[in-house]
Amino acid sequence: MNDAVLNLRGIEKTYNKGQPGEVQVLRGIDLSVSRGEVVALVAPSGAGKSTLLHIAGLLDTADRGQVAIAGQETAGLSDARRTELRRQDIGFIYQFHHLLPEFSALENIVLPQLANGVPRRDAAERAQTLLARVGVGHRGGHRPAALSGGEQQRVAFCRALANGPRLLLADEPTGNLDPATSDQVFGALMDLVRETGLSALIATHNLDLAARMDRVVRLEAGSVVVASGIA
Repeated sequence: MNDAVLNLRGIEKTYNKGQPGEVQVLRGIDLSVSRGEVVALVAPSGAGKSTLLHIAGLLDTADRGQVAIAGQETAGLSDARRTELRRQDIGFIYQFHHLLPEFSALENIVLPQLANGVPRRDAAERAQTLLARVGVGHRGGHRPAALSGGEQQRVAFCRALANGPRLLLADEPTGNLDPATSDQVFGALMDLVRETGLSALIATHNLDLAARMDRVVRLEAGSVVVASGIA
């Protein structure tokens, strides 16, 4: 796909290779996410979705296969170049917010921008704009412990988008929230993704949330078994 922001081809991954307990987690995965497309990755526990997201996000390497981010083939890149590509072009969201507890919500969004060379004033302005977009602009001065679970995750969304990535990877981003809060927080995430034109691959067990995305990919036993549109 020429307009693919993420392109995975023939991805294989085996743990404990050649040893007792060898487990082949991914078996020749082919998957692309187009510019502006939001794809749901639906999989049972242990099917390999987290491993796939880590490989897609250059946090792990495949045994075989190729990963391209915005047309950039990543095979053979130095660790420094992989880190740069990850910092500039990829945003991550996890089930748990992983915010730095000693910093305010605003500061948690400012810090990754400073690491990317953005002046502090510009970083703070962008952080405040992102917080306002997800409805927690008034909570920027609070530390994570003073925020509700839904507020913490909204801040984590903003942090993932702080450096203006092209690709968002999310692993059960609302899985730690109650159903009502999950629905509200996911709505805020989708609004933010649509407004910014991001491409996204979002893993979820929640079929109702999956149905709100552009396409569903189902992963079972390390293989893509269903790829479908959602009416």
